[in-house]
Amino acid sequence: MFTHLVVNQASLAIFYKLGMAVICGALIGTERVISHKDAGMRTYALVAMGAALFVIVSDTLVHLYMSQGTPVGDPLQIPSMIISGIGFIGAGMIIFRESNVTGLTTAAGFWVAAGIGMACGYGLYIPAAMATLITLFVFIVLWHVEQQIKKISWDEEEPPKKRKKKVTIPIIE
Repeated sequence: MFTHLVVNQASLAIFYKLGMAVICGALIGTERVISHKDAGMRTYALVAMGAALFVIVSDTLVHLYMSQGTPVGDPLQIPSMIISGIGFIGAGMIIFRESNVTGLTTAAGFWVAAGIGMACGYGLYIPAAMATLITLFVFIVLWHVEQQIKKISWDEEEPPKKRKKKVTIPIIE
């Protein structure tokens, strides 16, 4: 009855997958904390682990139903729904205010963290580790490159200010 609660090699493998996802997500989140962003270590770690968990559940159910001879639907539906769900969360992070857009990098980082979590969920640790390192490279190294390009192209620290257009809306009575 409670055989699924026994700690065995399979449950340790699941723990390892979830742990790897948390570590990879937390590493990316650490850079976001250093950059003073709202979404940090815990958020990225949870996104990566949640994605891994959904993949583990999907993969486990596929194997369970196949072993019983039960027809199984498309096993890629869960990962595709993770991508859609993270896209929805990411869209909520993007803020457009006075011709300035913020949150794009954070939203993209969430999307990547979910992909890393999915890779961990499938046991693809090398691609997950590679993606974590590349993501940190993008967040850290390319940020400095981007700042240098902005200095050269803008000739100042701040981007050029755009003039606000006065909008009048006629009222028809």
